[in-house]
Amino acid sequence: MAAIILDGKKLSKEIEEELRGRVEAIKQKSGGRTPILATILVGDDPASATYVRMKGNACNRVGMESLKILLPQDTTTQQLLDEIDKLNSNRDVHGILLQHPVPDQVDERAGFERIALEKDVDGVTCLGFGRMAMGEDAYGSATPVGIMKLLDHYEIPLKGKHAVVVGRSPILGKPLAMMLLNRHATVTICHSRTQNLPEIVAQADIIAGCVGKPEFVKGDWIKEGAVIIDAGYNPGPVGDVELSAAIDKCYAYTPVPGGVGPMTIASLIAQSVEAAEKALG
Repeated sequence: MAAIILDGKKLSKEIEEELRGRVEAIKQKSGGRTPILATILVGDDPASATYVRMKGNACNRVGMESLKILLPQDTTTQQLLDEIDKLNSNRDVHGILLQHPVPDQVDERAGFERIALEKDVDGVTCLGFGRMAMGEDAYGSATPVGIMKLLDHYEIPLKGKHAVVVGRSPILGKPLAMMLLNRHATVTICHSRTQNLPEIVAQADIIAGCVGKPEFVKGDWIKEGAVIIDAGYNPGPVGDVELSAAIDKCYAYTPVPGGVGPMTIASLIAQSVEAAEKALG
């Protein structure tokens, strides 16, 4: 039987359609006020500019507004914090996104931590991560949230399954592991320095490639019937999993592109709409 394609592009369009209705309801209920996501771009990294533009386009598609804050390459940490403070106190802004990465002289973690919890729609603060991990109310990191939405939509069983997450970044590998654990999966977190990685991956019912290295997880490591979540997007494009060598034996997989990527943006926008709903009553 052919593997199930976990189609993030298709699901993201369905989510955006639902969000359009919610945004319209917010406008009607609040006398025309529109949810606003503020994006902060520090410096002139072309890839970051592209990501910010894509997020702005997604806002437009659901009827939201996007407020773009562009700061120069020589911005200091204090200047960034001052901008975030302005957005925190702006009642018309419901979500704040600081685009990663920032220039070397800027303390990125300080910037993330300055974002108010109720506006942390990208799930980047330590407080938000801690609350999410403990099962309390908080917005999760957008990419892991998108992955969980995909798994739920395609009714992939999680309870009691062994999930191996390869990667430990604070906005992807770590939060995804906590989300899977909260859904009663048994979770192993690995990374590029893990010993005996092929043997660990071979035990996985669900394998998540989140390490940021092209085809780092080899197809012949993956067991028959596993579910492959590939959160990598590298030049090529190829993901973090050698999908070509595993596609014939896996149960389900996310394509690259068109799998996890669209779900990241859809989840960010969905959490921004939710923040607006809470702020506007």
